[in-house]
Amino acid sequence: MTLKNGFSFSPNKSIKIKRGVIQTKKDVLSNISINMQSARQKFFSLKHDAVPRRQECARSAKTVKSNTHATPAANHTLTRLPIAIYILGFGIFAMVTSEFQVSGMINVMSLDLGVSISLIGYLVSVYALAMAFGGPLLVIALLKKPLKSSLIILYLIFIAGELLGASAQSYAMLAIARIITGAVSGAFYGVAIAICVQLVAESQRGWATSFVLAGIMVGTVLGLPVANVIGTHIGWRESFRATATLAILAALASLWTVPKIPAQKSISLHCELQTLKNPQLWIVFSTSLLIIGATFSAFTYFIPILKSVTGYSDNAVALLLFLYGIATVVGNTIVGKLADRHTITTLTIGLCLLTSFLALFGTYADNKSLATLSLIGIGFVGVTMNPAMVSRVMRTANGRPLINTLHTSVITMGIVTGAFLGGVCISAGYGLRSPLWVGCMMAGLGILSLLPELKKSD
Repeated sequence: MTLKNGFSFSPNKSIKIKRGVIQTKKDVLSNISINMQSARQKFFSLKHDAVPRRQECARSAKTVKSNTHATPAANHTLTRLPIAIYILGFGIFAMVTSEFQVSGMINVMSLDLGVSISLIGYLVSVYALAMAFGGPLLVIALLKKPLKSSLIILYLIFIAGELLGASAQSYAMLAIARIITGAVSGAFYGVAIAICVQLVAESQRGWATSFVLAGIMVGTVLGLPVANVIGTHIGWRESFRATATLAILAALASLWTVPKIPAQKSISLHCELQTLKNPQLWIVFSTSLLIIGATFSAFTYFIPILKSVTGYSDNAVALLLFLYGIATVVGNTIVGKLADRHTITTLTIGLCLLTSFLALFGTYADNKSLATLSLIGIGFVGVTMNPAMVSRVMRTANGRPLINTLHTSVITMGIVTGAFLGGVCISAGYGLRSPLWVGCMMAGLGILSLLPELKKSD
């Protein structure tokens, strides 16, 4: 077929041309589709580029909750816990003994080193500050190591610090030793609790934590007076060596009883710090600070109040402090049983009782019966809320060492804040009862910090 312009036209060729055009159009559309899909993928990859770390952090947080290392004993009754839990509590007992030992030997150490009593007293503050600031730094340094390895490393550093203190020939060397042991103590709490929550089922964490933290109560009841007896009758250096021996025994027992828990590859410093952006976590931390601050605002000045206001003798005060220690052990056990299922309720009732006992003590400090009742009551519901506080932190964030250590730092700052504010009020001329009212106000603020969660539960 010939066209007017001279070109020839074949129907078969036309079909081929049309097919070619159609095929070309298909290719173009296919390329457009591929390009659009590629662009879409790039867009979403850019959009989600900031989140992989967040997802990674979330996955690593879930691994804590999965609790794959729980022992068979963890699946039975509350009374059956792995032996490692008790060994961790014994380790904390050694740390608490170290923390308080200087308080029981101030006069002896002052005479031996030829420095003032106030300078020896500063060693207590140095230890507390090292716990608050050095503890988290140590945990960061050990972040990638397996938990058991971190625990043993901390024991070794602590033992070296105690032995350095025992051999110190100058105040400066002793201060360095206290900084070392204080930092280790702060980190140890975080690592010990992190191991604890890996060894038991989620429903037993509060109960198991109460046994680990019982080392604090036992250290307060036994560690302080024993250190005082050793320091007074044998020598303060022997007290440091005795504490190092306790740590050696705890380390050896830990090597035998604490199972290997592999390091979590997904954990990174970025992930841990991301958790701190959660505003609820800081509300939780503030409650812990206020509970401990309220308790230690009173506890720090118990002896002068009981002697000068209530009128008790030295022997009676020693007996009352022993009863206070017994009350903390009993209270810690009860709170441990309630911490997992009734965390907020336990904290609310505890803070209400703490506020009431502090107010009662402040009003009737000159009445021996009511003062005694108040003191035992403060022991029963003060620091004993630790298991519930820890459970609340783990529910809000995670059970890993850095968050636990930061929580310990917050608690330490609560001790410092409560004692400081109580001292300021006494220095301002408000009398020896004023720290009790400072504690009462801090406990009241603690109740207010729980209100948002109480409203949610309603």
